[in-house]
Amino acid sequence: MEFTAGGRLEIRITPADVGKRVSVRRLNDAEAPIAKFTDTVGVLASWTDGVLLITRRTGESVHIPETSLVAGKVVPAAPARRRGVPAADFPELARVTARAWQPVESERLGDWELRAAAGFTRRANSVLPLGDPGLPLDGALARVRDWYAARGLPAYVQTATGAAGTQEELCTELEARGWRREVSAQLQVGGLAAVGDLDADVSRVVLSRSADEAWLRRYQRFAVPGPHVLRVLGSGPSVWFASIPGSEGAPAAIGRCVVDGRWAGFMAVEVDPVNRRQGLASSVMAALARRALDEGASAAWLQVESDNDGARALYAGMGFSVHHHYHHYRAQ
Repeated sequence: MEFTAGGRLEIRITPADVGKRVSVRRLNDAEAPIAKFTDTVGVLASWTDGVLLITRRTGESVHIPETSLVAGKVVPAAPARRRGVPAADFPELARVTARAWQPVESERLGDWELRAAAGFTRRANSVLPLGDPGLPLDGALARVRDWYAARGLPAYVQTATGAAGTQEELCTELEARGWRREVSAQLQVGGLAAVGDLDADVSRVVLSRSADEAWLRRYQRFAVPGPHVLRVLGSGPSVWFASIPGSEGAPAAIGRCVVDGRWAGFMAVEVDPVNRRQGLASSVMAALARRALDEGASAAWLQVESDNDGARALYAGMGFSVHHHYHHYRAQ
């Protein structure tokens, strides 16, 4: 990481660079006999009272006293895109993913969308803040709290970090107001053809336009039955469900795909624990990808929780990579 000019370390950032992606180096202990430095890369979310707040790609916030800085510079807004990975900006993907998992009811607050589905998943029961709410932030958050309280639900705001146009500054503002980040996940993208070309046996995969009772028995989020669950699962421009028959009335594996223009989104890919490591997840995804290719899609996306190492390794082998991270903040 190059910070020097003419062999000297330089601090080339100021409070005017808030909102930009920066790289800084700080001295950990000025009194130590051997200097130890730490480098941090992320969005400069704030610089107040002598402290820099930098939000990393993963959403982690790092507080750095300006007195510890030894170097700093503005860096490109996002890393170079890997070859073969579809180009997309954050607003496009945010809207595509929202259309694939729609709430039962929603209401606009300026450019924000308040979403509810009787508590079924945070994604369908959180605010999608894509722009200006039309009110000062404190007033907007008060409206959010009241809207969810009227439905007997906790108030959540979904945010994103780690790509051009994401919401590091909003994350900082929420944390400053006591909102707590509960869950973080990755939004990954990849080429759809690579998924369709997987060397996987798709002969047993059954595709359907609806989720039947057997499919729902395998779906681990189907804890509380109700029409709102089927409404969310069935939402989207072109929805497909996949299953591989199993024993005892539940499929050995399931999956869901939503085709929306050039995009195909994969969700609810689950395998019976006794049938894991048999390639069933690959079979489900390959079958769904081939159907999406038939409908004209060319790019793929999926969401995976950041601590799900097994799933992340599986998807990396299919050519997926992280586009951005998203988070759910809950009012306290």
